[in-house]
Amino acid sequence: MTHDISRRSFLRNTALSTAGLMLGGSVAGCSSQAESGSSSDYLINIMEKVRRYRKINSHAHIGLSVGGPEDQIDFANRLGIDISVISRPVTTMDSSPELFRKNNDLIMSAVEQFPDRFIGQMTVDPTYQEESLEEMDRCVDRGMVGLKLYKQVKINDPLLYPIIEKCIDLNMVILMHSGPDVTRIGPEYGTLDPPSLSIPEDFVDIAERYPEAMFQFAHLGGGLDWEYACKALRDSPNVYVDVSGSNNEQNIINFAVEHLGEDRVLYGGDLNPYTGVGSMFSAVLNEGQREKIFFENYNNILKKGGYHVS
Repeated sequence: MTHDISRRSFLRNTALSTAGLMLGGSVAGCSSQAESGSSSDYLINIMEKVRRYRKINSHAHIGLSVGGPEDQIDFANRLGIDISVISRPVTTMDSSPELFRKNNDLIMSAVEQFPDRFIGQMTVDPTYQEESLEEMDRCVDRGMVGLKLYKQVKINDPLLYPIIEKCIDLNMVILMHSGPDVTRIGPEYGTLDPPSLSIPEDFVDIAERYPEAMFQFAHLGGGLDWEYACKALRDSPNVYVDVSGSNNEQNIINFAVEHLGEDRVLYGGDLNPYTGVGSMFSAVLNEGQREKIFFENYNNILKKGGYHVS
């Protein structure tokens, strides 16, 4: 059985159509005009609407791709992003205290360069527990807000308990990497991720252990089973999800809002800030929901520690 879909409907309803946002130009298919008409019917400039919303990019990086802080600012200016929460995690399993300190120094330098546009997020490796706790003290003294973790250990690993407890005392959110789980896609397909990758069940477990903590489940659009993730996290009210990632399938945001509520969904860009913005406009949301996801929800997280944007 075949399913016919019009060119306009396809471009309107898929976040792939938002590649034009990267250029700050026109986006195809974001119109409710009639199907008939010239090709110009399928092209509108939505940048005025995009820039109308205040935005906090809850998941951004410096040093993980080509370019530096200036490139993040360039994207932010084009997309109307007020604040980007930046980090530079250690993305290899052979980490060291010297390496995560060096990465945090990179972020501190970027924040010093653009203090009104960046919030710095520290990173550590819990396998070096004592050094990680010491580094958190150093980073907090330098004004960093929140913690970014990768996949050296799972989010519910006991090595993380004192680090989580420190974040609770500081009223800071913990952003943890996630990804496709080999147990769900089948071992015959393999995976690039180690067994220490955090999956939804790990978040559910740690959120129950520490109900006063705040956790951010990374990149719902990162190629994982987002439907399963949203269903699994539904009853964990202290777990937020960000919609970053380059696999922005249709309906991710609407599904997340339906199952988690509009207050637990965050705009994030990761390495693709334009796809996150684009998926927000391909989603069926009202004005209040867009304002919450783009800005208010993360700002409310920051408010708990007094770090919010005025």
